[in-house]
Amino acid sequence: MPARIRLPRRPDPDPVLVVGSVAYDSIVTPRESGERILGGSASYGALAASYFAPARLVGVVGHDFRAQDRRRFERRGIDLEALQTDPTGRTFFWRGKYHENFNVRETLELELNVFERFQPRLPDTHRASPFAFIGNIRPDLQLHVLGQLRGDPFVVADTIDIWIETRRDELLQVLRRANLSVLNESEAAKITGHSHVIASGRALRALGLPAVIVKKGEHGAVLFHDDGLFTLPAYPVSELRDPTGAGDSFAGALIGYLAARGETGFAAMREAMAYATAVASLTVEDFSCDRLASAGCAEIRRRRRELTRLTRI
Repeated sequence: MPARIRLPRRPDPDPVLVVGSVAYDSIVTPRESGERILGGSASYGALAASYFAPARLVGVVGHDFRAQDRRRFERRGIDLEALQTDPTGRTFFWRGKYHENFNVRETLELELNVFERFQPRLPDTHRASPFAFIGNIRPDLQLHVLGQLRGDPFVVADTIDIWIETRRDELLQVLRRANLSVLNESEAAKITGHSHVIASGRALRALGLPAVIVKKGEHGAVLFHDDGLFTLPAYPVSELRDPTGAGDSFAGALIGYLAARGETGFAAMREAMAYATAVASLTVEDFSCDRLASAGCAEIRRRRRELTRLTRI
């Protein structure tokens, strides 16, 4: 069994369902580059969640998916029963470039490949998953996943700009059904028309979203909840190499912590944000999932303690 961060009185945490893309990325940054490296929202989300709870990955890959990348998931104990392999094509591919301050990202090439035909199918064992992270796939596919879940799972949902622009109504259905939506600052602004984070977060709640976290990148994140507002800075990273996947790592760690704790209230979400911030800080320190997959529980705990020390008055 892979090492996990153990929480008091929860020796056997509930499993977490992670639905999204598994991809190969080619990335250029102002300092270096990586070619055909493992990426995708489900990859980052499942690896992050696996530090806290058993993770079940739902996605699709093509005939070119490398055995070494499958083993990377298996080493973290991630259940791959619902990772489909489509032999008729190649794995989803994205090529992107970050500009000098890393805040601007340019898509140079995008090949959906087998992901274009992806229909998430949940095995019967996965349908009763009590916690689920549904990454930034098309809103109709997100709704398809929600329709397969049984019981009353706690759902975290994510999205990207293109679905706000092209499938807004379906997307709002997803976000209203999710227990917690995790959006970045520009996505929140695009939905609400408010560029100020506090205004956009409150406007999202007014649209019927039960709870919202608005991520502000290097400036942290803000939680909007019935029980109040909570803000947390980012962990101070000394070496930023590749910000790809940081948001998915944040969401995966957050729901993994909630599953491990077995609680989903305001206090649990605040603590989950601290762990999620620590995990996301690891992701940006290397290309692909390399640092995320290798960091270990001790380093995550250390960063969470350091974050607490830095924010205590």
